[in-house]
Amino acid sequence: MDYISLIRFIVEPFVENPESLLIRELSNEGKDVTILICSENSDTAKLIGKKGCVANAIREIVSIAGKLENKRVHIKFESFEEDK
Repeated sequence: MDYISLIRFIVEPFVENPESLLIRELSNEGKDVTILICSENSDTAKLIGKKGCVANAIREIVSIAGKLENKRVHIKFESFEEDK
């Protein structure tokens, strides 16, 4: 399964600057897959949401996709400062 395309499809409507969105697969060992989502500070705040509710929803959707392949998908969020 292409988790990067799935996550991009889910998160692009939330971010103001989709060009700065970076999604990478950090590891794919056995049944565990780790995905990193990097975006600008303000966009990361939107992706995490209040009390992490948006991040948990994203994780739940991708987790369901991973269960179809008997994999556990872990998602990490990082932010960076955009130079203007």
